[in-house]
Amino acid sequence: MDLEIRFGDAVEDATGDVLVVPMFEGGAWGPGGEWVAGKLPSLEGYLETSGFTGASGTKTVPAGDELPYTAVVVIGLGEEASAESLRQAAGRAAKACKEFETAVTTLHLVDIEGAAEAVAFGALAGLYKFEAFKSEANPANIELLLLAGQGGGGQGAVDRGAALAKGVFLARDLVNYPAHAKPPEMLAARAGEVAADHGLEIKVYDEHEIIAEGFGGLAAVSSGASNPPRMVVLDYNPDGASKRLTLVGKGIVFDSGGLSIKPASGMEDMKTDMAGAATVMGAIQSIADLGIAVSVRAILPFTENVISGNAMRPGDVFTARNGKTVEVLNTDAEGRLILADGLSLAAEGENDLVIDVATLTGAAKVALGLEMAAVFGTDDARDMVRDAAESAGETLWPMPLHESYRASLDSNVADLKNIGDRWGGAITAALFLREFAGEGEWVHLDIAGPARAAKGTAYTPKGASGFGVRTLVAVAEALAAS
Repeated sequence: MDLEIRFGDAVEDATGDVLVVPMFEGGAWGPGGEWVAGKLPSLEGYLETSGFTGASGTKTVPAGDELPYTAVVVIGLGEEASAESLRQAAGRAAKACKEFETAVTTLHLVDIEGAAEAVAFGALAGLYKFEAFKSEANPANIELLLLAGQGGGGQGAVDRGAALAKGVFLARDLVNYPAHAKPPEMLAARAGEVAADHGLEIKVYDEHEIIAEGFGGLAAVSSGASNPPRMVVLDYNPDGASKRLTLVGKGIVFDSGGLSIKPASGMEDMKTDMAGAATVMGAIQSIADLGIAVSVRAILPFTENVISGNAMRPGDVFTARNGKTVEVLNTDAEGRLILADGLSLAAEGENDLVIDVATLTGAAKVALGLEMAAVFGTDDARDMVRDAAESAGETLWPMPLHESYRASLDSNVADLKNIGDRWGGAITAALFLREFAGEGEWVHLDIAGPARAAKGTAYTPKGASGFGVRTLVAVAEALAAS
């Protein structure tokens, strides 16, 4: 996919294959719309008879001889514009324009902060397709011309939208790859490419170093796999940074459930179980692209949870990186075991905030559905991350670390067990992780619901969503600003 975005002339002076203009619900034109309607007297009548109200959706009409365009695309914005409605409008517009070479728009001139960023991100994200395994790929190649003198935040806002989109695309690609094509060694190599391209430092622990360094949870989960595990650490250390953010991402490349095996239908999308690590890798790439003045460490434990004669068994006990022992009662509660090591490693450093990201529990999906993630953590940090998510256009819902539930993790033979009681599974999973997060500010994001889109939307296709990348970038910006 190649979408070139640049600024151009006023609408009456520009030329292109298609012109995209916004309309508000009730028929009020957004920027550029009245000029188009003046040139095409039949346009408003056509929209009215077709039932188009500006509430949502897209209408494409021939431009005729009165305009220097082949077609006009009218995009509904609803009652009032927001950054999110512009992202959605730009995504719909990009899809409507994908058969053209050059699209011209005034969407970014809608009078809200960050309009050009929202349009750039939405247009790029709306055109994303995963075609690595298609015999005949059909990428979109469009030049999008934003009109009238760098409105909506200018070139910097466009570049920011593009940098965010690239991070989201990295996360989507990594999740969409089938498990056989992304063993831990390959994902470590991909992290090396990101490091080389963006000036990051990288340390990769192989299977022998994982044992030597005391990553007992990662070693236990990987014991049934023929593909060896990897622990990847990426560091971004820009000049002038005074704050440090550490991100830990769950990287289960494929989750069969282990000996506590899932039903067949439960495995169909389990290539998605490394979405937390993919989100973190996409985020640190975007943070580096944007030059945000905060130090960031990304800790990415990668392995498969599969079955063999060597596989981890219910009743086994292992020692995590921080010295705590864990009794494994369910091998399908494995993500928290590798995160225990990642969080323990994070806690060994000086951090202003630690965030772990994981497709951790079906309980979070049951509680919150598929469009929002659960957020747990220390109170101030949890609220800050939720605010950052809201500014980025992603939805987190605060969940409690209910102290009385902690007792359900007590083990008779070890310091704790890896599952609690049946009810409140997302909460007991978060309480388990808290045991390894250290004493500082910590937040846990359970993205089991929104990490994968069951159906396509305006700028998110069916499949991997890249959810969380924008939130983590917004958190980094908030830390840098503070």
